[in-house]
Amino acid sequence: MSQDSIRVIDFGIDGMMCGACVARVEKKLNKVEGVEDASVNLATERAKVSLDTRVNDVSALFDSVASAGYEAHTETLEFKVDGMTCGACVSRVEKKLSKLEGVLEATVNLTTERAHVAYVPGLVDPARLFETVEKAGYTAVALDDEAAADDDSPSEADRLKKALSLAAAFTIPLFVIAMLHSVPAVAGAMDRLLPPRIWTVIELVLVLPVQFYAGWRFYTLGWREMKHLAPGMNSLVMLGSNAAFFYSLVALVIPQVFPSGTAHTYFDAAGMIVTLILLGRYLEAVAKGRTSQAVQGLMQLQSKTARVKRDGEWTEIDLDQVAKGDIVSVRPGERIPVDGTVRSGESYIDESMISGEPVPVAKQADAEVVGGTVNQNGTLELEATSVGGDTVLAQIIRMVEEAQAEKPAIQAMADKIAGVFVPIVMAVSAATFVGWLILGPSPALALAFVAAVSVLLIACPCAMGLATPTAIMVGTGKGASMGVLFRRGTALEQLASIDTVVLDKTGTLTEGAPALTELETTNGFERADVLAKVAAVEATSEHPVATAIVKAARDGGISLPEARQFQAHTGYGVEASVDGHLVQIGAARYMDSLGIDTSSLAEQADELARAAKTPLFAAIDGQLAALIAVADPARAEARSMVEALHAMDLSVAMLTGDNEATARAIADELGIDNVLAGVMPDGKSDEIKRLQGENQSVAFVGDGINDAPALTQADVGIAVGSGTDIAIESGDVVLMRADLSGVVNAIALSRRTMRTIRMNFGWAYGYNVLLIPLAAGALFPFTGWLLNPMIAAGAMSVSSIFVLTNSLRLKRFEAALKPSPEARPEAAKTETPVDAAQYNQAA
Repeated sequence: MSQDSIRVIDFGIDGMMCGACVARVEKKLNKVEGVEDASVNLATERAKVSLDTRVNDVSALFDSVASAGYEAHTETLEFKVDGMTCGACVSRVEKKLSKLEGVLEATVNLTTERAHVAYVPGLVDPARLFETVEKAGYTAVALDDEAAADDDSPSEADRLKKALSLAAAFTIPLFVIAMLHSVPAVAGAMDRLLPPRIWTVIELVLVLPVQFYAGWRFYTLGWREMKHLAPGMNSLVMLGSNAAFFYSLVALVIPQVFPSGTAHTYFDAAGMIVTLILLGRYLEAVAKGRTSQAVQGLMQLQSKTARVKRDGEWTEIDLDQVAKGDIVSVRPGERIPVDGTVRSGESYIDESMISGEPVPVAKQADAEVVGGTVNQNGTLELEATSVGGDTVLAQIIRMVEEAQAEKPAIQAMADKIAGVFVPIVMAVSAATFVGWLILGPSPALALAFVAAVSVLLIACPCAMGLATPTAIMVGTGKGASMGVLFRRGTALEQLASIDTVVLDKTGTLTEGAPALTELETTNGFERADVLAKVAAVEATSEHPVATAIVKAARDGGISLPEARQFQAHTGYGVEASVDGHLVQIGAARYMDSLGIDTSSLAEQADELARAAKTPLFAAIDGQLAALIAVADPARAEARSMVEALHAMDLSVAMLTGDNEATARAIADELGIDNVLAGVMPDGKSDEIKRLQGENQSVAFVGDGINDAPALTQADVGIAVGSGTDIAIESGDVVLMRADLSGVVNAIALSRRTMRTIRMNFGWAYGYNVLLIPLAAGALFPFTGWLLNPMIAAGAMSVSSIFVLTNSLRLKRFEAALKPSPEARPEAAKTETPVDAAQYNQAA
């Protein structure tokens, strides 16, 4: 192959650790069709690939790197796209960007007017992306430039309001003259006052500023669309209103060119078309603003300044100047400016914006506080632990924005349809005109003109483009206000279709803070001595089970000796030397492996297991010393959550490392259908995969720490957070409160959102399917009635407004399951076993 037919592509690769990694990547790359040679450098973490110039799509290279277990280094760019008005515009921009070499993914959101592009640096750059958008007929604006422009320039809603006001001022008298002229008695009086031709000239004068000033945007945008062979909404409006205007102008100036009886004027229709479309666009802009109120509201929670101690003095500084480690003072009634830890003072904090919980939370020294929350009644001094983009509030805003920008599969399909819909509508309009001209009654030309213009105006695909993004924006915003964060917009779509919910037990179904409930010793051993030795061994571990045992010893006033030669036996137990005695602690299988007979306590151990407690054995110097029981209280809302999920026709399963009998006890107590017991931590994702292999769509609920593989494997991963710990990368949905009611509410909200989207699409498509034939004159042979272009223009605007207002109804969504109160009622309490396998794994 000649050098002219080869090009070299250079890109970075993340995750390589050794020469074996390099060999694996090179082998995969060399197998890609069109690759002449591939070399990978471990030191620079870059690959150089010689590729046949006839191969335009380089995505196969990056797919091969991914199949080898590594990641090609890419960058993402988000920018604003001005000039889009419908789904056809979205489809056009995405198609142009996706065709660029080096662009791996391009998604465009009509509601936010943002493009999100993943690309390979070196193959394409931001300037090329912007240039491509410009060539497609739209305007690309960097987000920094947009922010600067927003400070000085009026909003789109303001510009539309100004144009609409001017259009209405001229269209109202124009409409009144036309309507009065349609009443025979009034028309006679008007014609005696002024000749009919003069009234038509007055209509022309009134429509000119509407057509060529207020409606100028349709010329600029419509012509740009036509020039790039990408007709959209503006093209349809431009063609429809201009057809009405210029047909009328010719009929006024040289009526003799028309067949007898067809020289009618439609200046009123031309003016009303522009005015009604502007009205619809203005109402759209206002409604779009309301869909993004959730993010705007979150942004408004960010303080502008902070009171910081510098050189021993309190100084008011801009928020972006606060550094990690600064001491910040917050007075009563003020918003906390940054995330931090309380160093002095006591107060109550309103954290409702984080957790959705309206009850203020008490804070004192060493407590964590979150920026954006409100200090109630005491002065606090806190040390800044997170500032800028690392704060919880900044992460929430980023998550919500990313979720709103992501495009579910249902919208991707709609945008593809919209991309071909407008050309089809134009073809239908032309066919309507020809059909009426050939087959229509007299005056055929006038009737053909009215029908063709009505088809153009009524069929705009705006509603199709708005159907999903508006609902996603409102739904994710509502979720954020309830303490339910959707990290991905597609999670809303997927969560609505799940049929199985799998819940981790420890720390998810339970409080995650076990307590020692029993310690029964064998003959020859004293309880206090055994507890001291066992607690001494467990003091080396931070696992909750170990913490419970150590806490029980310290609460009993027992001093702990020093443990030496600590060893953990994964999946079995732990051992150490205490005061010269070998102490071994673990489950029954650990004792069996040590050859220690547990039969004397086996019956009690079984009873404890049946009572939903986890039995552990302790041996000292090879002799069975005690049976220990540890239990973890179930969350108060666990049973009501399971009942609510059942009411939603969902199957509920529990995943645990405990034995079958122990796990079944708690499952029966909470009403859980299926128990997956004895599963080691690294086997959880395999269990999820097995369920998926049985054609089940699975949502997994876990704490986001040990459960990361299962959260990732599930169709939807729901991570239970704790208010401040929201940076859980594995979860598709993050619950800001450690309250399982959020699981029910997330599913209910996703179902409601998808129902809204389906309703939007039903309206958008049904509207066009029904009204295009009506506009074309389908009822004329039976009723003699033909749709007026003015009514068509109004109906088109109503379609988009319906979709927007229908999406806004999601703001009224109410929690399907209310959060549980702080004090758990006695009836809701149940002791649940600690996950012994997790204990042994982590010990």
